[in-house]
Amino acid sequence: MKIKKLTSSILLILMTILLPISEVMAISEQTLRIKDITHVKGIRENQVVGYGLVVGLQNTGDNSRHTQMTSQQMLQSLGTVIDQSNYIQKGTSAAVIVTATIPPFAKEGDKLDVTVSAMADAKSLAGGVLVQTQLRAPNGEIVAVAQGPVTVGGIRASQGGASASKGVTTTGRVPNGAIVERDILSTIGDETSLTLLLDKADYTMASRISKTISTRLAPARAIDGGAVEITIPQKYQDDRVTFLSLIENQIVGITSEKAKVIINERTGTVVIGGNTKLMPAAVAHGGITVTIQPQNEIIQPNPMAGGQTALQQNTQIEIEEKKGSLIEMEANSSLSDLVAALNNIGVTPLDLIAILQALSSAGSLQAELEVI
Repeated sequence: MKIKKLTSSILLILMTILLPISEVMAISEQTLRIKDITHVKGIRENQVVGYGLVVGLQNTGDNSRHTQMTSQQMLQSLGTVIDQSNYIQKGTSAAVIVTATIPPFAKEGDKLDVTVSAMADAKSLAGGVLVQTQLRAPNGEIVAVAQGPVTVGGIRASQGGASASKGVTTTGRVPNGAIVERDILSTIGDETSLTLLLDKADYTMASRISKTISTRLAPARAIDGGAVEITIPQKYQDDRVTFLSLIENQIVGITSEKAKVIINERTGTVVIGGNTKLMPAAVAHGGITVTIQPQNEIIQPNPMAGGQTALQQNTQIEIEEKKGSLIEMEANSSLSDLVAALNNIGVTPLDLIAILQALSSAGSLQAELEVI
């Protein structure tokens, strides 16, 4: 294959290109732990949210009437008498939404980070303190309370009517600012079984997991490409944590990913996954002509092997520019060879993206095309 040496002006980022057979076989021998690709059905995180006030701001708070009313109600609940909410100076406090994610099996007294976000026209939450805020689950139950100094990742300064800011100053965090008020109960499976959910649905992987568990631990079956049901042995009925520990440390072989080409038109990035193949097609784009032609080859078996004559279809790719230069691709060329050849003659990423989209529309690109 005659292809010029790639120069430093390459505009294409090419990752995960098609692999030769030896490398594909090496990949098939690689393994993963079940815990790295699955999770137990019913064991999940819980989101909580609350409405609160951040006080102590240096004239960077909001000017909302509602914030003044909330401040009045808070002070009255603490025993302070304030006749009118407008007695409270604007700009020193800000109404905020407080959010947090509670992990499974959280216990009473556990501490969590919370995110604090301004609701009105506050300019910055830097230097403020979140007043005790109740965090509720979707059913309205109070699960945690949050309080503490707010840290922001940006900076804002103003002087003489001019202001400048860097980063986001209206959203911040309170590290370990929330305290869980009750245990989060999670049930591991039902009376006789539990279900593993694959993080990424794959029929082959689901089948491998079920066979591995059935062979080594307990009866299991793949319900579909995303779930494996496991029967809990009698001796582990009251010790499901140990049973899950055994399951999640089992080893399974990885599977080949679905052929996919990912395109980012904003940055001109193209990522080509493995097993991507081309069918016969011809594409003309601008001054470039791409031709993909099949080449049939007769394969004769060894006379002593008793095999049969077979027909093997190879592919030849030709790329022609308006200037008249021609690059010939050898038989059995892959999509990675096509991309390298196009890049070698100075095709821009946008041209390459257009060619790949045309090949996909024509049915030549045997892969899923995803534009991000």
